[in-house]
Amino acid sequence: MTEFAFACTGVRADPYAAGPTLVFRLRITASADTRVHALALRCQLRIEPAGRGYGRGEAAALHDLFGERSRWGSTLQPLQFAQVAVMVPSFTGETETEVAVPCTYDMDIAAARYFDALEDGEAPLLMLFSGTAFTGSGGFHVEPVPWDREAPYRMPVAVWREMVEQHFPGCGWLRLPRDTMAELLAYRSRHALASWESTVRALLDAAEVNEPPPPDSDRAGAPVLQRVTGRATP
Repeated sequence: MTEFAFACTGVRADPYAAGPTLVFRLRITASADTRVHALALRCQLRIEPAGRGYGRGEAAALHDLFGERSRWGSTLQPLQFAQVAVMVPSFTGETETEVAVPCTYDMDIAAARYFDALEDGEAPLLMLFSGTAFTGSGGFHVEPVPWDREAPYRMPVAVWREMVEQHFPGCGWLRLPRDTMAELLAYRSRHALASWESTVRALLDAAEVNEPPPPDSDRAGAPVLQRVTGRATP
């Protein structure tokens, strides 16, 4: 059986993709002098959050995912990032190929929330491989790619931020139920608002105007006690 080894040698943000996309550079090595006619590869990308440290601001941003820092010994579990398929053309011995990974900036997705919380440094990833290899010099042999093939990679956080800025410059992303979107659209049309930003801003301004005043400080607290107990303390 042909032995395969995998290594990730780099990553970049694809500036020409229709949506946010990371492109990983993958080096594939087969047994010496083995002719690989084609390789139908499946790649699972996983985040290994226990593989790095976190500052105070990052820990606060990750609270929804992992809870209090005191619990991280049990909560820093791997997060699913993506699953992609790639067809590798014919090679002998060693080759390099690119693995395009479509991404999302949806903050309801755990992987996107994790990457967004990181301020700098690297994100620890693990790439796990499987698939089918078509090998042989005098004909075709069909072989499985063993499930234990994997490659760790530390992705620079700056690459993720570059990718996000390409598609959402200076913006965040919010997903809403369809009926809520319909109500927002009706409000926008009714008030002839030019953009979604102006629509949300109008709603926030209206909420601020209608917000009830803060409770009376009661000047040293005596009237509050009087209301509760029926008498004021001396």
